[in-house]
Amino acid sequence: MADRVIIFDTTLRDGEQTAGVALNADDKMEIALQLAKTGVDVIEAGFAASSPGDFEAVRAIARTVKGPRIATLSRCVSGDVEAAIQAMEGALDPRIHCFISSSDIHLLHQMQKDREGVLLQAVAAVRRAREAVEDVEFSPMDATRSDPRYLYQLLEAVIDAGATTVNIPDTVGYTVPQEFEEMLRGIYENVKNIHRAVVSVHCHNDLGLATANSLAAVRAGARQIEVCVNGLGERAGNASLEEVVMALKTRQDRSGVDIGVNTRELYRTSRLVSDLTGIVVQPNKAVVGLNAFRHASGIHQDAVIKLRENFEIMDPREIGHPEATKIVLTKVSGRAGLKKRLEELGYELTQEDLDRIFVRFKDLADKKTEVDDRDLEALLSDESRSADATWLLERVHVSAGDTIRPTATVRLVNKEGDRIEDAAVGDGPVDAVYKAINRIVGEPNTLSEYTVKSVTEGIDAQGEVIIRIEAGGRTYTGRGADTDIIVASAKAYMNALNRLLALRAGKAEQRIVPV
Repeated sequence: MADRVIIFDTTLRDGEQTAGVALNADDKMEIALQLAKTGVDVIEAGFAASSPGDFEAVRAIARTVKGPRIATLSRCVSGDVEAAIQAMEGALDPRIHCFISSSDIHLLHQMQKDREGVLLQAVAAVRRAREAVEDVEFSPMDATRSDPRYLYQLLEAVIDAGATTVNIPDTVGYTVPQEFEEMLRGIYENVKNIHRAVVSVHCHNDLGLATANSLAAVRAGARQIEVCVNGLGERAGNASLEEVVMALKTRQDRSGVDIGVNTRELYRTSRLVSDLTGIVVQPNKAVVGLNAFRHASGIHQDAVIKLRENFEIMDPREIGHPEATKIVLTKVSGRAGLKKRLEELGYELTQEDLDRIFVRFKDLADKKTEVDDRDLEALLSDESRSADATWLLERVHVSAGDTIRPTATVRLVNKEGDRIEDAAVGDGPVDAVYKAINRIVGEPNTLSEYTVKSVTEGIDAQGEVIIRIEAGGRTYTGRGADTDIIVASAKAYMNALNRLLALRAGKAEQRIVPV
C-alpha cells in the first residue's frame, strides 16, 4: 500500500498575506467549508494572535468545519501561544502551529537573539502548546538558509518537547530541488528522534520552484505538503494546491504516494478563492487556468479530437473543469438547462436563487449570442457580492463625449429600502460615476488600482472590472461584471465600498507576519 501524503492548506493564513488581499470572517468560513469539501487534511485557518477579528474567525472555523484538522499559527512567544490555545478551545480537531526563525541572518538582523535563546524559546512554546492540544506543529522559519547542525539540534529538542509535526519552510524560495532533497535526507539521518514526528515542507515560489521542491521533498520522505489555492501567499506565493495534488495523482507511478483530496472540487475551489480575494488566475496557470485544457494549434486540435490523451495528460473532469462539457446556453434556454449547467459547475441553488439568477441570465442572454461558463461564473459572483450589501446599485446613467463634460447620475438603495439619487461630473465617465457614488455613500477613499478584462471573447463579451481602494491604511478589492463597462465599473466600486463598510462595522484587522 502506498504512503499517504497529508495536504495542509494555508490559503486562509499565508494566502491571505498576499498583497492586496483582506478576507472577512464570512469569506474565510466560505473558503474553509469549500476546502473541507475538497478534502484537504489540514486547514490553517489564520493567525489567532494577529487581531481580534482573526481570533474569532479561527475559533469559528475550528468549531464549525468538520473533516479537516484545523490549525492556527503562533509565534514562539507566550502571548501568541495562549491566544492560539484559547482559539482552539472547543475545536473539533485542533492543531497549534508554532514557529520561530532559525537562520543566522534572521537571528542576527531580525530577532537579535543567539541560537541557544531561540532553542529555549521554541521548546517552551511547543511544550505549552502540547499541554493544551495533542497535535503541535513546529516550523524553523528560513530553514533552508540555516546551519544544518543547528537545525538538527533544534528539531530534536522540539520533538522531545512534544512536536508531532516538524515543518521545513523554504521561507524565501531559495532552495532548488536536488539541494532540498539532500537537506531532508540529512534531517532523517541526523535527527535521532525524527521517527516520532511527521516531516512537512512549506515552499515559497520566489524562483518558480515551489511545486518542484515540494515533489522533491516527497521523494525524500516528507509526508506533509503545505500549499495555497492558486499559489497565493507572500511575494511570489506558495506551492499551489492544485499543482501539487495533480502532480502527485497524475504521476503516482513516480511518487508512489496516495492523497485524500477530491480533485473534482479543485476548479470550484480555485474560482471561489479568486473571487473572494480579487486575485485573478492567469490564463496559462497550470491545472486551473482558462487555457489549461484549450487548444489553438491545428495540429493539436486534430490530435485531441482523435484521442484526448494525445495532448491532455489530465482529464478536465478530474478537477471539475467546465471545459469538459458542451452545453450551450442562449436566450432560448429555459430554467432546466440553466439549472443543469450550474449543477455541473458545482453550484447548488434553491428554487428562489435559481429564479433570481434566471432573470439576470435572460437579461445577459439577450445581449450575447451565447452565454458560456465564464459568463455564468461572473454572473453568480456578481449576485453573491450583492447579498447582504450595505448599498445596492439600482441605476446608472452617463453622458459623455469629446465635446461635453462627462456627467453621471446614479441611484443607490440602502438596507432599509431607501432610494437615493445624485449626480456628479468627472474627468471621464467612470470618474463621474465614482464621484456620484461618493456623494451618496460618503466614505473617503483613494482609488489605487483599476483593471478591465474581458470575461469571454467577442464583441458582445462581458467586461470584468477589478479595482482596489485604500482607506484608513487598508486595501479593499472590488469586482463587477457587465456587458457595459461603465456599469461593471460601478458594480466593482460598490463591491469595494461595501467591503469597506463591513469592516468599519467591526470586521477583522489585517494579518501580521509568517512562516
